[in-house]
Amino acid sequence: MCDIDKLSLLSEKMDLILQGKIKDNNINEIISNIKAIVENFKEGSTGIAQLNPIAGDIEYNSKKVIKYISYAQKIGLDTVIFPELALMGYPIEDTIDRHPVIVEENIKWLEEIAKLTTVTTAIVGFVEPRKYDNGTGKKYYNSLAILSHGEIQGIVRKSLLPNYSEFNDYRYIEPSPVVGIQPPETLKIFDEDKVCECEKTNIINNIRYGISICEDCWNNKHFFSATLYDKDPIDELSKENPDIFINCSASPSRAKKEQLKHNMLSFIAKHYSTPIVYVNQVGAIDNSSFDGSSRVFGKDGELIARAKSFEEQFLIVNPLKGIGKIYPLTKGLEQSLTEEKIFTLNYDNDLERTYKTIIQGIRDYFRKNGLERACLGLSGGLDSTVCAVLMADAIGKENVFGISMPSKITSLESRSDAELLAANIGINFAEMPIKEMVDTTNKVFTDLFKDIEKKWDCRYKKSFTQDNIQARSRAMYLWGISNEFSKCIPIATSDKSELYMGYATINGDMSGGFAPIADVPKTKLFAFARWMNINRKEKNAIPEAIILKRPGAELAIDEKTGKPLIAEDALMPYEFLDEVIWRIENKHEYYQDMINSEFLYEKGHIVSNEKKIQWLDKFYGRMASSLYKWSILPPSVIVESRSINKYDYKQPITSSHINYKGTDEETISTILKEAACI
Repeated sequence: MCDIDKLSLLSEKMDLILQGKIKDNNINEIISNIKAIVENFKEGSTGIAQLNPIAGDIEYNSKKVIKYISYAQKIGLDTVIFPELALMGYPIEDTIDRHPVIVEENIKWLEEIAKLTTVTTAIVGFVEPRKYDNGTGKKYYNSLAILSHGEIQGIVRKSLLPNYSEFNDYRYIEPSPVVGIQPPETLKIFDEDKVCECEKTNIINNIRYGISICEDCWNNKHFFSATLYDKDPIDELSKENPDIFINCSASPSRAKKEQLKHNMLSFIAKHYSTPIVYVNQVGAIDNSSFDGSSRVFGKDGELIARAKSFEEQFLIVNPLKGIGKIYPLTKGLEQSLTEEKIFTLNYDNDLERTYKTIIQGIRDYFRKNGLERACLGLSGGLDSTVCAVLMADAIGKENVFGISMPSKITSLESRSDAELLAANIGINFAEMPIKEMVDTTNKVFTDLFKDIEKKWDCRYKKSFTQDNIQARSRAMYLWGISNEFSKCIPIATSDKSELYMGYATINGDMSGGFAPIADVPKTKLFAFARWMNINRKEKNAIPEAIILKRPGAELAIDEKTGKPLIAEDALMPYEFLDEVIWRIENKHEYYQDMINSEFLYEKGHIVSNEKKIQWLDKFYGRMASSLYKWSILPPSVIVESRSINKYDYKQPITSSHINYKGTDEETISTILKEAACI
């Protein structure tokens, strides 16, 4: 048996070298030592290359791939496996349709990579052009190439194409008509009429592998109560009794997804009594943050190995001999594997994953788009506070500028809280009042509105123009900074709860180049702030006064109190609001379901039926009128199990007349009879 601890230490050092984080003159000695250990379990030895690609940057991705192939060959592994679409990066969306040259490029790079392979077999994901002679179907396949001995040895194509949530594969990818491997001669000319009636599995160094791509392993009818597709590629591959299943994936992180993924992969391995190697992409591309956490389950369904979460890594395993290291998940997720699907305000098990998901999303968005700096408004409130901490941690505190922009109703406490926060986390800070800009804008608007009123008689008796002028004045400052200083964008600070209710200003707090917390509900943000105070290197950086403060935009005065309006007074208690969102997104409940259900908030507070109806009416009314705001939200990291991010959820903006309450048959009959009268 090999020395796993020694192998892990050497491998971790090689990871740092391969990623360019350190230099070591003893690299050949390290490789030699790793090779000597691998010799003890060579048959079935596998390298999991958990990479962070850049979408569309074929050269960058290819150089990473060949570096890991070269390393795998030097240490004598049987196989090295890469994530889905490793050469192209996932997702690539419509780019391949609008600019097909990049597909041709990824083929050229793939063929050159193949020439550099030797005895180690590499499994590499790429986009493959389809023959498309008859002009029907999609133009491309999502494919894997099996490379060794200087050649492409075979092609595996994705059979099941997800078309839900953030996945949009079927928009540009054709599902493979056959499961498993096809001959290399079919590259670029494959279609139904080219299907070779050959073995679906393939043999590498006397070991039989059943290879699939991402969604192809998510359709087991014995695990899921209902499935999306007619066929199960894993079941088809199992009929040839493979020694090992391989699944190359690009699966983003979401709340509760670890629970499902862990249990499903374990079930597959045990059900077929076959080890499974699952290789996942890491890193972030726009709205999707991939957690990596590649893993191996033995034939008994027990976890053998797991790669790090949210980090690139080359993990050496042997599925047949139970060899590999299990790196920990983000703290709390292990405890979530058996959780029931219920609404809770106890977010502890998901806070570190939330932190790493967002940090990676910010960091890769900036790095991959050539950005370096960010500015944001610091109001002394929870949303901007959490965003400031996340930005400092993701891109470096010296690259973040927090701007306090008080108005005439901004409290002294808010101003001092903002300044204290900036000092605590070490970001740059400035204060710039907006009074002059607001006064000037108001004067201009007053004259303008008088002219318009001569033609239109529909002026609101009470409007939010004054509130929005303040929010947009602040955004003007931030965009000015980003226009004046290089590689800088403003940060939008809206949270999920308030976006659902439209309690956010277009070209105001919604304005920016990135929105870090747009998929985080308010109740989770409170828990998140406390978590960061405990778990960040600088303890208690977020002033307690900010966490205890009742949220409010400080844009208007509450007529009842004479003080700045509190958000919950304008909306409803956040505990109730967030459960409404959760019930819609996770249980697909509708109005009457919720009227008849007991909310968690009701267990500790007396809520009359009239008040509950009032809150639900307000929720659905405001949500229906906020759809257009969701559509113009800047890129944001998807964090929760369901989202209003436009990459995850699509609803027509022109759908404000949807009856979310439902209608009984008698009322429908009456309405139709009346409508039938001519």
